[in-house]
Amino acid sequence: MLLNRILCAGMLAGSLLCVGPMAAQDKEHATQPDNTKVNKRDRNEAAVTADQQKMNEPDRKLTQQIRKAVMADKSLSTYAHNVKIVTQNGSVTLKGPVRSEEEKKTIVAKATEVVGAGKVTDELTVKPQ
Repeated sequence: MLLNRILCAGMLAGSLLCVGPMAAQDKEHATQPDNTKVNKRDRNEAAVTADQQKMNEPDRKLTQQIRKAVMADKSLSTYAHNVKIVTQNGSVTLKGPVRSEEEKKTIVAKATEVVGAGKVTDELTVKPQ
């Protein structure tokens, strides 16, 4: 019984020694997000931000339709699936990073298909891997 406890304690200590340095190493090499430029851009009073999404039924439905179209396209990256879609009075602003110009064009096309030409403001940025 005592031998079992000693063996278990030793195995636990050994596993912690293996995991501890790896976790610390991951923190050292992890890229920290830098949203400084984005945050400064969004301070501009004219900048459209997610909290400006209109809550009337027509605008909500447009946003939902665009979001569904974007999410249904499994060829898009996680970045593309998470772009901001802000609808105000039938016009849409798209914001956020995507992985390529192709993704950017695809999302703008999906939004244009829903709301019509001339009603989409493209503020997407390309952030390659």
